[in-house]
Amino acid sequence: MARIDETRPFIAVNIAVLTVSDTRTAANDTSGDTLAARIAQAGHHVAVRAIEKDDAGAIEILLRRWIADTAIDVVITTGGTGITGRDVTPEAFERVLEKRIEGFGELFRMLSYQKIGTSTMQSRALGGVAGGTYLFALPGSTGAVKDAWDDILAWQLDNRHRPCNLVELMPRLQEHLRAAE
Repeated sequence: MARIDETRPFIAVNIAVLTVSDTRTAANDTSGDTLAARIAQAGHHVAVRAIEKDDAGAIEILLRRWIADTAIDVVITTGGTGITGRDVTPEAFERVLEKRIEGFGELFRMLSYQKIGTSTMQSRALGGVAGGTYLFALPGSTGAVKDAWDDILAWQLDNRHRPCNLVELMPRLQEHLRAAE
């Protein structure tokens, strides 16, 4: 069974938070606020936080900038993962991802199904890796952010989580680049 190994020291990671929305502002970004608070509460660092309109090109530019920033280990977005015409976060992710973490979206929807039933099929939440940085796209609701962080990401971004976690893999995310040298 999964557990936290208290004999291992905690390693804080630097996380960028992006809210994707045409309507949210710093004053009413409840899902971004919830995510940032949970990140800090877990002992990690919110390296940077931004709000971007539902524009795949603009989202891609910001993702590429954060991926290139060695001070950022993880990017988590909230919003733009639905199926309406303005929901383009997964399309922006596809432009930058090197590898998808298929299990993240599958697990998120499985957990979400227990709370919102078949409505979870409308979520295109996804995870992946690019340039040695983890990227996760969450739905824009505060409930979805809580579910994704509390039930998945808080555990996988804790290096003490056993039997394995994403943090311990970080040094190996760019092995393919070193092999090509």
